Amino acid sequence: LKSNPSNNEEKEAQTQLTKSDELQRLYSQALSAYQQEDYEAAIPLLDEILAVCVWDAELRELRAECYIKEGEPSKAISDLKAAAKLKSDNTEAFYKISRIYYQLGDHELSLSEVRECLKLDQDHKQCFSLYKQVKKLNKQIESAEEFIREGRYEDAISKYESVMKTEPDVPVYATRAKERICHCLSKNQQATEAITVCTQVLQLEPTNVNALKDRAEAYLLEDLYEE
Repeated sequence: LKSNPSNNEEKEAQTQLTKSDELQRLYSQALSAYQQEDYEAAIPLLDEILAVCVWDAELRELRAECYIKEGEPSKAISDLKAAAKLKSDNTEAFYKISRIYYQLGDHELSLSEVRECLKLDQDHKQCFSLYKQVKKLNKQIESAEEFIREGRYEDAISKYESVMKTEPDVPVYATRAKERICHCLSKNQQATEAITVCTQVLQLEPTNVNALKDRAEAYLLEDLYEE
């Protein structure tokens, strides 16, 4: 503007400068809210900034952290996926996406994302450690499902018991494993055991359709028609 002043351009420049100051003020507030662990307040401030600064990977990562803390993993994944595209070699974003999928019980997507991290850096310690864990769990689940398809229910039960030992800290895997064990016991005509395990699943997830169906089959084997 100093080299080529004109009224129109000056107006536009002043508007942009004012907006820039406003965004910096919002950013300070958002950062302060985040540091004080007030994630609920930080998110709308970051929304406002990202409406203008669409391509800012760091802001997206910050908002993703807030979403994680607020228990909104799918929104966090969306921001982290954008950050992974916006910043080259963003191993951290792939690692976080993989961890979220893993915690949600989606071991296949978790494996796919952690592989992306290792493509960028095969020596990434966190990604390699997570990769080993997810790969082991994934293999056990695939093997158990193969046994079920072949009607080898005892082997499938044993494999799903291994799944629970491999991942004792993320409850979703134990629940899924028990759901499949309940199915195997029912198919194997071990009615009493099936009813016990299916009931455990239904105490955790009262609307689990698979467990309801498998327990119903077990009740039929025991001539418990009302149940």
